[in-house]
Amino acid sequence: MSIPKDHPYDFDPTYGLALDDLRAIRPPPEVPGFDAFWQARYRKALAVDPNPSLTRSAQQHGKWIVHDLAYTSTDGFRIGGWLLVPHHGRVERGLVVGHGYGGRDQPDLDLPVENTAILFPCFRGLSRSSRAPISPDPAWHVLHDIDKPARYIIGGCVEDVWAAVTVLNLLFPGTKDRVGYSGASLGGGIGALAIPFDRRIDRGHLTVPTFGNRPLWLALPTIGSARAVQAYGRTHPEVGETLRLFDAATAAARIAVPLLCAVARFDPAVAPPCQFTIANALPAENHHETFILDAGHFDYPGQAAQASALRAKVGKLFRTP
Repeated sequence: MSIPKDHPYDFDPTYGLALDDLRAIRPPPEVPGFDAFWQARYRKALAVDPNPSLTRSAQQHGKWIVHDLAYTSTDGFRIGGWLLVPHHGRVERGLVVGHGYGGRDQPDLDLPVENTAILFPCFRGLSRSSRAPISPDPAWHVLHDIDKPARYIIGGCVEDVWAAVTVLNLLFPGTKDRVGYSGASLGGGIGALAIPFDRRIDRGHLTVPTFGNRPLWLALPTIGSARAVQAYGRTHPEVGETLRLFDAATAAARIAVPLLCAVARFDPAVAPPCQFTIANALPAENHHETFILDAGHFDYPGQAAQASALRAKVGKLFRTP
């Protein structure tokens, strides 16, 4: 065990909680109308013609043909990203890969999957999907239209995932009902919100996911995006009620497909109690697995070994027929 002891923060990123304490945390009461809110958004996303466009990238790789990709999501938002198609074999599965609040400047060419088309979307407002007046700064992006639940940008990012699944199904009909989702941090929270409402997604992997247990997310000290929302909430206390509609732990309780959730005991950017609430909410009967990391968003001595072990599990999950 190599949970960090020395750090530069003025708070304890373990929040003084032992592993048993973290495993005992349960989701907060859910807001009425949660399902109806997300089901309506899903129907809107399904009605969109994503009109994907692909251009062969200058990037070369022995395993993958790399394409620059753009597609249309909800509200006419054009999403940029990448598509990897295997050089050899045939496409039998699809995988959508989200990213953290650092954005993405290239696809991950080392994912341990075979016979899979991998779509790397950049969530609206970030990286290849940047567009005024949305700020790419996480502290401002996370606040964009937060006072308008129907237009809050986090909901739009979830819709970007659903549109990405549509793109994969259009380009590769054999991926129908055979698309996975993988995401970390911001991408983990977005995935937890997206997966339960899209039956086309048949498995998922989330690492250090955010947006879980919003009351704690709004209360615990952090250096992450929650810090900006906490500051906003001091003059707009109604934000707490709005964010109940965007609680990743409430959504996780509805995930009915196999899911691998990696959560950290020490994390200055996404408080571990919020991460564990998501993992703890997963229904026990659906073959979920929780993988414990010593730390997230922070370098530590055992990091390489834990990352390797997690990578092996991710490969096994997405290689399964």
